Amino acid sequence: MAFTEDSLKAKLSSLNETQEAISTVGQWILFHRRHADRIAQVWFERVSSSTPSKKLVLIYLANEITQTSKMRKKEEFLRAFEPILARATEAAYKGSPSDTQNKIRRVVEVWRQRHIFTEAVQLEVERKLKEVDNARGPRKQALGGSLFSATTIPPELSSVAPLATNLQKAELATKPAVSAANQDYEKHTAPGTPMPTPPMHAAGLAALVRKLGEAEGAVAQSIKARQALVTGLEQLLATNRTKLQHEEAQVVDLRTRKDAIESRKRKVEEAILKGLSAAETNKISAAAPLPVATTSPIAQERPQVEELTPPPMESFTPVGSPQQAPVRVAEPVPDIGDDVMPQPVANPIEPETAPAPSGHTTEPAYATAIGKPNQPTAADLLRSLQHPRVDPGAEYGQIAYQQQAKKRKMSRSAAEDEFAAFAGDGDMEGIDNNLGELI
Repeated sequence: MAFTEDSLKAKLSSLNETQEAISTVGQWILFHRRHADRIAQVWFERVSSSTPSKKLVLIYLANEITQTSKMRKKEEFLRAFEPILARATEAAYKGSPSDTQNKIRRVVEVWRQRHIFTEAVQLEVERKLKEVDNARGPRKQALGGSLFSATTIPPELSSVAPLATNLQKAELATKPAVSAANQDYEKHTAPGTPMPTPPMHAAGLAALVRKLGEAEGAVAQSIKARQALVTGLEQLLATNRTKLQHEEAQVVDLRTRKDAIESRKRKVEEAILKGLSAAETNKISAAAPLPVATTSPIAQERPQVEELTPPPMESFTPVGSPQQAPVRVAEPVPDIGDDVMPQPVANPIEPETAPAPSGHTTEPAYATAIGKPNQPTAADLLRSLQHPRVDPGAEYGQIAYQQQAKKRKMSRSAAEDEFAAFAGDGDMEGIDNNLGELI
């Protein structure tokens, strides 16, 4: 299609803020680079007379054209845009909303980072933007003096702002690389394209492989930056959801307390209308209950509470129980009453009789006092082995022990002391001699 000024104006009029539209018009303009000077003048006229949103799209188009020309080392459009770039950028920047101005500043910063234009042209563009800012009022400069990030960022978004900036830079680097790779790919693969000589064909394919690799790397960097931004946004979303739940609980708490205070206020006003005294009014006011705050400005986690430990075993022991020796938990010892005979030992040790020394006898001193066996019953034997019981009102403990000690002191030998408790008891009479020996 031959170049005409009307066709150029038609394409600029149909331009919108999409990557596909900007890339398509940019490729058409680059194809007609012989008319670069006239294209730049028509572009400048359209920038001066368009709306702010349209001006931004035209700045994006200039960025597409100049970056692609710089990469391809075609200087026609760079020389055509340099004389009018500062005035066109000023016209697009002046009178635009803050968000549009921030986007224009990002494009200007990219030009500086990639050295698209000469230093003199770049400084002139930045000076024009600074004059517009000074005429409007002082503008807060970002850290480091970078025009690219000269925006006021809320503290809540400070964690994701650098991620968004990295993504914007990656997108600006991706567009020209992908456009150049696609154009060369279509040029080498279009049907009917004349085949050059084999050396030229091999060189062209090698250059295409290099451009496709550069485009692939640029897209990979954009993907990496976008994934980082998505992760940061998800974390920011989770944090804000937690804060939202806490704030909703605070609203309910504040509304409840407000209603309670309003109810107390009405009661005080009614008391005033009734002519009650100050003491009675204060009493009515104090009687109205107030809800307790359930939330705080900062959500706090409940402390970890240890589980209750079981009470000591002494708490299960009845009051007044006799003190017993501690027993092992693994092998509890059953409580055997006084009137229960213990079980015989599995392997008892039988005593051996030793010969008595000369002049002595093996018979105990009390053997003659036991008497002959009279065939005692089992009940008599059990009664003789039982401990003496003490009446509830009688003396026991230390007093009973002292009385037994006094009784033993009246005996005349050790053997008599051992069986002094049985003296005068007729229950031991008639027990078999063998049983007496065992006892």
